Amino acid sequence: MKLDILAFGAHPDDVELSCGATIAKEISLGKSVGIIDLTRGELGTRGSAELRNQESENAAKILGVSVRENLNFADGFFINDKKHQLEVIKMIRKYQPDIVLCNAVEDRHIDHLKGSSLVSDACFLSGLMKIETDIAGIQQEKWRPKQVYHYIQWKNSAPDFVVDISGFLDLKIKAILAYSSQFFDPNSREPETPITSKNFKESIHYRAKDLGRLIGVDAAEGFTTERYVAIENLSKLI
Repeated sequence: MKLDILAFGAHPDDVELSCGATIAKEISLGKSVGIIDLTRGELGTRGSAELRNQESENAAKILGVSVRENLNFADGFFINDKKHQLEVIKMIRKYQPDIVLCNAVEDRHIDHLKGSSLVSDACFLSGLMKIETDIAGIQQEKWRPKQVYHYIQWKNSAPDFVVDISGFLDLKIKAILAYSSQFFDPNSREPETPITSKNFKESIHYRAKDLGRLIGVDAAEGFTTERYVAIENLSKLI
């Protein structure tokens, strides 16, 4: 199955939190989108790996993605090495995306940084014909995505570009709240974490609205890029 866009996240919910509305918008425009979670988030303070599996499936249905897989890397301990790169390469070659979205280049959680460099490196290596991979004994063809974009996460990094997500913010919030074990719940007796406060949930809405304000639309999501952003002509800018 060839996809237009393949979004990677170190943990289930990374993608929804950071670029869920962009994904929903692209799907509404007829694009095929998939999500690959690198880990099951088993080290998370709240919930469990099994619960987050179910939550991620529910979130995927809300967004309408074509496929979602989990590579079952060790939460907190996966590294950017040949073993892990080859597993990511298999996913890139399997789905042949034109665009890859992945974790922030700089962020609070160490897995976000590692996931960022791991996926970025794998995108380049996936285009080398002498790196051989197979799935179920079937040899894969080389494939290199045209673009690799990094979504913004915990740190309020300055984006290289922003996407107008007007009309899709509510769907993003709905997908995020599918992870009921991870976010604000006044009735929960589990330990508090940096993402379980009411303020954090409100900040997701605020950031999107603020980025939208800065470009003159209702809401937006920000990304950084590894290469110059090119436009056809000046009139193509919002």
